[in-house]
Amino acid sequence: MMEGSPAYDAHVRFEHVRMGFGTRTVFSDLTCSFPRGRISVLLGGSGSGKSTLLRLLGGLIRPEAGRIFVGEAEVTGAPESALYDVRSRIGMLFQGGALLDSLTVFDNLALPLREHTDLSPEQIAETVHAQLSAVGLADIDDLLPGQLSGGMLRRVALARAIVRAPEILLCDEPFSGLDPASVKRIEVLLAKLNQERRITVLVVSHHIASTLRLADHALLLLPGRAVEGKPVDLRRSDDREVADFFDEDLADDDVASALSEPLRP
Repeated sequence: MMEGSPAYDAHVRFEHVRMGFGTRTVFSDLTCSFPRGRISVLLGGSGSGKSTLLRLLGGLIRPEAGRIFVGEAEVTGAPESALYDVRSRIGMLFQGGALLDSLTVFDNLALPLREHTDLSPEQIAETVHAQLSAVGLADIDDLLPGQLSGGMLRRVALARAIVRAPEILLCDEPFSGLDPASVKRIEVLLAKLNQERRITVLVVSHHIASTLRLADHALLLLPGRAVEGKPVDLRRSDDREVADFFDEDLADDDVASALSEPLRP
């Protein structure tokens, strides 16, 4: 069940989706949507279905019932040929980066271009360097992932996620394990990419302060229900379960700082 659904141009829609694994039900009747060209954050406790939602969106798993749309294309029941077209419009930033340890930074970014495009070597090099520049990195072509700091590794992974100019960027726990300065840097990069390229960004996160600073829209997955809206409105909700989720483990000064330093216009 969805509560408080706003009206907007939805880039992604879930309609009455049911999904479970064995005897465990993840979604019994999930209806939600994510606005085009905006940043949405998916929130919820462990096991609430945040990562499952991303996998459903990419067609990596199929729901037991319901429908999922990316733009006007329906993902549910689509043949692999149609799913390939949908996936080509989606970039993915994995929690651990998922870079290939044996490849240099340049080759990690070049690999999807070599495999899925007809770009010349010169065009590939130009594209790779443009995306590294977009995340504030240069002159690291020959480094291996193991030679990078955690923050740099996450930025290289972000550059690879956008190397094919996706319409939608999925980020699974992009702030996990990073120091506060690196968290802020990733936040700023996501906001900049969204504003300059109008990419629809979906972020799975436990980071409430980042959500308040970064997101236009939030989806909170609670046991048996889901609630969506602007993060600041959800935090001030009359529904105590919703409001308490936003305040849990978040000190008053963290809230004040997040609300006073929004990254969105």
